[in-house]
Amino acid sequence: MPIRVPNALPAVEILQEENIFVMDENRAVTQDIRELKIVVLNLMPIKQETEVQLLRLLGNTPLQIDITLLRPISHDSKNTSKKHLENFYETFDQIKHLNFDGMIITGAPVEQLEFEKVTYWSELTEIMEWSKKHVTSTFHICWGAQAGLYYHYGIQKYQLTQKKFGVFEHHIVNFEKLLQGLDDIVYIPHSRHSEITKEEILACPDLKLLLHSEEAGVALVTSKDGKYIFATGHAEYDPHTLGKEYIRDLEKNLPIDMPHNYYVDDQVEKGTLVRWRSHAYILFLNWLNYYVYQVTPYNLDEIR
Repeated sequence: MPIRVPNALPAVEILQEENIFVMDENRAVTQDIRELKIVVLNLMPIKQETEVQLLRLLGNTPLQIDITLLRPISHDSKNTSKKHLENFYETFDQIKHLNFDGMIITGAPVEQLEFEKVTYWSELTEIMEWSKKHVTSTFHICWGAQAGLYYHYGIQKYQLTQKKFGVFEHHIVNFEKLLQGLDDIVYIPHSRHSEITKEEILACPDLKLLLHSEEAGVALVTSKDGKYIFATGHAEYDPHTLGKEYIRDLEKNLPIDMPHNYYVDDQVEKGTLVRWRSHAYILFLNWLNYYVYQVTPYNLDEIR
């Protein structure tokens, strides 16, 4: 089944070339069906890339999904045009009276800042508080996961001496439906300067650790009621995303090692070895099925 997106969103053309069924608003309104309403709070700097990455995964489901793109109004985006934001994004004031089946809060390149020093922190906390009564389940990614764990449970983040960068092996610690169909070893890309600790997650009675890596640490956590999902990596990343970050940092003379376990035989000229694509599809499909579709009320007003 298709994902429903705003008319003329540039991501549509890319997704259609990949044979992902995308339905525009004009066609969707003619169907008599209760679609899932998903709001995506996109905090990434190059928003168009993140749109494609997430919509690709959300489109791989038999459910019809209506996407709302959300941006923080308290932050001026330097890498996405004002026209694109005005055409395709809503602000919190425009949607806060609504209810949604699911929500995604993306990562953001601000993990080296204290949470309270982030320009849009006040607005983000207002949105996360709102999500308690207006969203069935929220999927937090990378810094979004750290922010959610800090706001909802007081879990701290800690700076790393070296950027965690590459594709890492993860093992299942506790099984939940979110992991249904995954292999014993789960590959997920990471790109971050901070971490949360296994000890603090295990000490919180309301949280459950699902995936952990000896090299990358905590990778996937859920609240025990399934309302919040926290993924510290970037399963949604394209095959070339880490490579572009690597070259960008090299050109800026930033301290950066070659992404771990990313290039074939650790040789750039041999290209990328993609190990995480199927795991990403399964994670998002399981979230939509077990944590959103199976538990959300048919009448969204009942979420309250």
